[in-house]
Amino acid sequence: MNDPEAIADILNTYKKHGWILRRVLLSRPAGAAAPELPGDQFSGAEIRDSDMDALWFSRVSRPNTEAWELRALSAAPFALLEVIPDDTSEADRETILSGVEDRMREMVIRGRTKDN
Repeated sequence: MNDPEAIADILNTYKKHGWILRRVLLSRPAGAAAPELPGDQFSGAEIRDSDMDALWFSRVSRPNTEAWELRALSAAPFALLEVIPDDTSEADRETILSGVEDRMREMVIRGRTKDN
């Protein structure tokens, strides 16, 4: 999805519900610029080169936990949610988030296979 208005709508919807944009995963040639969005809406988020286009959001969940949601930027929108305890180490958090990214990749690949 390279539609800046659609991305801005997604960002605004999540912000309205208390989510914070944490990471932006973009499939783009190395060194290519991130999509231009009104008001520099990716500011403050880590932008990572990836093999898929998705946004990581987080917010406080239940007491002592943080919810992380990975939102695919695709024609058929979907998201995966993971709730992580606050006392999780940074290394373990990264392992958990990487696992969520792997699950999304599998779902995207399966979706492409079904369409063909």
